[in-house]
Amino acid sequence: MALRMVIDKTMGLASKFYQRSVASQLTQTGLRYEDIINENEKEVAEALSLADPDTVTGRSRRLKRAIDLNFKRKNFMDYAADVDQETFKKEIFDDVMKIRARDQEYAMLNAHNK
Repeated sequence: MALRMVIDKTMGLASKFYQRSVASQLTQTGLRYEDIINENEKEVAEALSLADPDTVTGRSRRLKRAIDLNFKRKNFMDYAADVDQETFKKEIFDDVMKIRARDQEYAMLNAHNK
């Protein structure tokens, strides 16, 4: 019990440190965390197909801008220093989690067929 509490505390501190380091890298390129999720995963592809067209357009524009800035070896903050990027804003992640839960439920309901 005590070991579990120590592990949870350590993992919490490590995750906060990792989140800050990822956020600083994403801020440099102008990306959000959801933009770097692999869109070739089945659940993510389905969530993107069901998402609002503005969300998909914004994601593709941010990715193209990041590629362009990387090619030019520039920083997004050089161009828009006062912009709040909302690095960890969730637009499709909730849908991805619902799709994963649905697929798991479907697999459990059909487990007797195997």
